[in-house]
Amino acid sequence: MSLPGQPSAEEDSRKARRILAMNLVHAALGAVEPGPALRSHVSISDSTLRVDNREYNLDAFHHIYVVGAGKASAPMAQAIEGILGDRITAGVVSVKYGYTAPTRRIEIHQAGHPIPDERAIHATEKMIELLSQAGADDLVICLISGGGSALMVAPKPGITLADERRLTNALLRSGATINEINTIRKHLSRVKGGGLARLAAPATVVSLIVSDVLGNPLDVIASGPTVPDPTTFIDAWEILERYGLLDGLPASIAQELQNGLAGRVPDTPKPGDPIFERTQNVVIASNAHAVQAAVDRARADGLNTLLLSTFVEGEAREVAKVFAAIGRELCYSDHPIPRPAAIIAGGETTVTVRGQGRGGRNQEFALSAAIHIAGVDNLTIMAFATDGTDGPTDAAGAIVDSTTVARATTMGLDPHSALVDNDSYTFFQKLGDLIVTGPTNTNVDDLYVIIAG
Repeated sequence: MSLPGQPSAEEDSRKARRILAMNLVHAALGAVEPGPALRSHVSISDSTLRVDNREYNLDAFHHIYVVGAGKASAPMAQAIEGILGDRITAGVVSVKYGYTAPTRRIEIHQAGHPIPDERAIHATEKMIELLSQAGADDLVICLISGGGSALMVAPKPGITLADERRLTNALLRSGATINEINTIRKHLSRVKGGGLARLAAPATVVSLIVSDVLGNPLDVIASGPTVPDPTTFIDAWEILERYGLLDGLPASIAQELQNGLAGRVPDTPKPGDPIFERTQNVVIASNAHAVQAAVDRARADGLNTLLLSTFVEGEAREVAKVFAAIGRELCYSDHPIPRPAAIIAGGETTVTVRGQGRGGRNQEFALSAAIHIAGVDNLTIMAFATDGTDGPTDAAGAIVDSTTVARATTMGLDPHSALVDNDSYTFFQKLGDLIVTGPTNTNVDDLYVIIAG
């Protein structure tokens, strides 16, 4: 029994589990810092540049250009400058507002995400201008990371930024996966879906990639600007049809897709296209790296640990029910592993927005989980976006436990109403259970943690 004014043993346990969860976050982020990740794959000795198992004689290149886009691309630019220094002729990289880093030779442009803005178009046009100067005796280094689809924007002729913003917003609210969204984006852009490699040809291209897509499919990460695109105009049209978005499609976009379906405009470059013969694509960091680092830290902290999956996807509130069920099983039967335990997973869920509130997929995941673990002692669940921003909010996610719903009720908050209105941000902000890190300058999907004491 605790004395008046002193925290109870239960409260101490709750705080300890939260500290353990945040330890895993820090370990995961440390494993996917873009600068160290790039340097682990790229090195230089005299005039030889080594990128994984390939070597490039830098004396054979007249110019070295750097282009790129994504939430992790600024520290990547900083790292490549540290390796190549004044050998870099010029560079342009587009990043999300606030996700910057100091550089000397590479221009860092900040732009909007997840909805593209004029600054993204301006930065991309500068990249295209730079690539127009590249010849057969030049090297182009591309720094690609999650978020690149919104930050590297060059609509095909006739498609306006307003049209693209309208479609992007509809797709994000529809519950479509990132693979599906990027299939459509690739067919409306001059740089996505292998377009950047086509613009850079016949130069040699080295693309260094921080992956934010499950399984690291190169054609999906940032909409695959330097890789062949296996998707077609038919795929793009069928996705829009599946989510009921054809009726509200901007006329210019509908026309472009119909032209593609009729064969009046060429499709994206496919596997076997000669423009990719001088291109190397290397994934330098991914969700799997982050999750494994969290697993290692949990074990070091004395927890029995299970890596559940790095392919978690689906509707956030529904996936959360499964994680809540696993957590309850842990507490009631010590299965699938004995307590004290940590079950860790990675992936990226989606949210179908029907309400008027604010939130993100990880906050919605946490809210749904909280409802389903209410009253289950010694259990904590966390959902965290590794880029530091979950949806259109300043939070990275949220952390919940058996007391979340009870504490909310005493404050007059209704978790069920918040979930219906997609208003997880307001709910957790009032409770003080948001995870706020600020920009992390990396982006490798999300981290999910169950801790049972």
